[in-house]
Amino acid sequence: MQETKPPAHPRRARLVVPSRSDLLLKNFTELIGGPMGARSAPGLISPGVFTVERVLIILTVVAALAGIAIKGYCRANGWSSPGQFYSTCYSDFPEFFRNRGLGDGTFPILSPGSLFEDPVLMGFIAGVTAWLVPGEGASDARILGYFDVNATLVAAVWIVTVLATARMSQRRPWDAAMVALAPGIVLAGTINWDMWAVALLALGMLCFSRERLVLAGTLIGLAAATKPYAALVLGAILLLALRTGRIRGFLVTAGASAAAWLAINVPVALSNPSGWGYFFRFTETREVGYGSLWFAYNLVARRLRWPVLDPATINWLALAVFLLACAMIAAVALTAARRPRLAQLAFLVVGAFILTSKVYSPQHVLWLIPLVALARPRWRDFLIWQGVEGLHWAAVWMYLGQVTSQGPTQHNIDMPYYVLAVAAHMLVTAYLMFRVVWDIYDPDYDPVRRHHLDDPQGGPFNGLPDWLRFSPRHPSFAVLPWRARHHA
Repeated sequence: MQETKPPAHPRRARLVVPSRSDLLLKNFTELIGGPMGARSAPGLISPGVFTVERVLIILTVVAALAGIAIKGYCRANGWSSPGQFYSTCYSDFPEFFRNRGLGDGTFPILSPGSLFEDPVLMGFIAGVTAWLVPGEGASDARILGYFDVNATLVAAVWIVTVLATARMSQRRPWDAAMVALAPGIVLAGTINWDMWAVALLALGMLCFSRERLVLAGTLIGLAAATKPYAALVLGAILLLALRTGRIRGFLVTAGASAAAWLAINVPVALSNPSGWGYFFRFTETREVGYGSLWFAYNLVARRLRWPVLDPATINWLALAVFLLACAMIAAVALTAARRPRLAQLAFLVVGAFILTSKVYSPQHVLWLIPLVALARPRWRDFLIWQGVEGLHWAAVWMYLGQVTSQGPTQHNIDMPYYVLAVAAHMLVTAYLMFRVVWDIYDPDYDPVRRHHLDDPQGGPFNGLPDWLRFSPRHPSFAVLPWRARHHA
C-alpha cells in the first residue's frame, strides 16, 4: 500500500485538471474516454516527458503555424490591395517595411524625417528586425523575409507569454492553454508587434506574483514603452494597495516602471524630439479607428444625417467615459466583501480602455487574452468571446476591401452588417467584464477561488486582510483605518 501512494513533496500541489473542473471540456472528453480519473494525482506525481509546460509549448507552436498558414495567400502573391483584405492576410510588417522606409535603411523614430506612429520600443523592434533581412531595398523577397522574421519572433514571444501565464497560475497551469490556442492570436498575432508588449506585461505580472517588485516594475515599464496600455495594470495594483494598506508594493512597482519607461524614452526624445513626439501627435489627431464604438457611431450618423464627431470631441468623450469606468471599477474593488484578484482588476481596467478608446484594432484582442485566462478561466465564455472576435476580424477586412480599394462587390459587406459586427464584439467583451464583476461580488462563482486559492497573481497582497473596505449597504461592516485608530 505504501508503494502505491504518491511521493510526498513539500513544493508540489495537486493541479486542477480542466477535464474535471470545466463542464464544457468534461463533455468533450467523452470522445476520448472521459475526464481524468478521480484517483489520479497530477502535480504530485511526475508526468514524465510530457509536462504541462512542454505540452503548452507544443500547442503554441501548432497554433503559430496555423497563423502563418492563414497568411499563405499573401506570402505567395504579395501584400497588395484588395487581395490582402479579401484573403484576410493583411499585416503591418510588409506595409511598414515598404512605405515607412524600413527596407531602405530608415530606422524608426531615430532616423531624420522618420514618421513612426508607434511607441519607442516598438519602433526599435521594427528597426532591428529590418537589419536581420539580407539585401537592400524593399523588394518582394525582402518584404517576405521581413514578415517571416517578425512572425517567427512573434511565435517566440507567444511561447514566453504562455509559459508566464502558466507559471503565475499556481495550481491551474492548464488555463494557459487558452493563450496557447487562442483563435484571436492565431488570426491577429502577426498584424503588428503587439505580442511583444503582451509578453513583457505577462513577465512583469509573473515577477509581481513572486514579489520581485523592482523587476516586475521594470518589465511593466518596458511593456508600456511598447504599448501604453500595459501601464494600466499599475492602476489595478494601486487599488489592491489601498485595499490592503500595503502602499509600498505599489510605490516600488510604479517607481521601477517609470524609471524603465524614462530610460527608454528620454534619450530618444533628446536625440530626435520630432520623431519621438510623432506618436503622441498622431494619437491625438488621428481619425477614429475601425472597430471602435466611435467609428461605428460616425458610420450610422452619416447614414442618418446625425452630427458626426470630430477627433478632438472623441478624445474628450473617450477620456471622460474611460475615467467614469475607472471610478466604477474602483468602487467595485473597494466595496466587494472579499478583495478582488489582481488579474480581475487588470482585465476590467484594460477592457474598459479598449471599449472606450477611439481605436479598437483587431490585434487589440491580444491584450485581453492572457488577462481573461487569469481572470475568468472558463472555456465556454472564452470560446464564445473568441468566436465573435473572429467574426469581427473577418468583417473588418471585408469592409476595408470595399472602402479602400472598391473591390469586387461579391466580397464586400455593407455598412449595417459591419456595424453589427462591431457592436457584437464590444458587447461580448462587456459581457465578460460583467461576469468578472459578478465573480468579484460572489467568489463562489470564481473558478480560481473555488480551489482554495486567494490570489495567485497578488504577490505582496496575497492572503492579506483588508485595511480599507467600504460597505454602503451595511456601514458597520466597513473596514476603515481611521475608525480603528479612533477605537484604539
